[in-house]
Amino acid sequence: MNPKEIIKKWVETFNKGDAEKLASFYSDNAINHQVANEPVEGKEAIKQMFANEFANATMVCIIENIFEDGEWAILEWKDPLGLRGCGFFKIHNGLIQFQRGYWDKLSFLKAHDLPIPQ
Repeated sequence: MNPKEIIKKWVETFNKGDAEKLASFYSDNAINHQVANEPVEGKEAIKQMFANEFANATMVCIIENIFEDGEWAILEWKDPLGLRGCGFFKIHNGLIQFQRGYWDKLSFLKAHDLPIPQ
């Protein structure tokens, strides 16, 4: 599969809230850096991050666009609550090696009635 197809499958799995299966998209030493948070390193840590996030909020990713450039896929997304963001995924040998996401953390916390750090 090419990077664009992999990210389409990643979104399907994300929308099911399945942290275990979602982790299978990542290499063992992958890095997931959501810029509003510290980078998460390693497949197991990424799996735990998603498990924690899915336990705290119901998240839905609606694809607006997916672009592909070599080993990179770029995802523009929105959710039903009006949040928007984008993600950059470097894919190598069919697995995500690096992911960086941009979204507004304060809007996310407010939309999901989660505590806002002081």
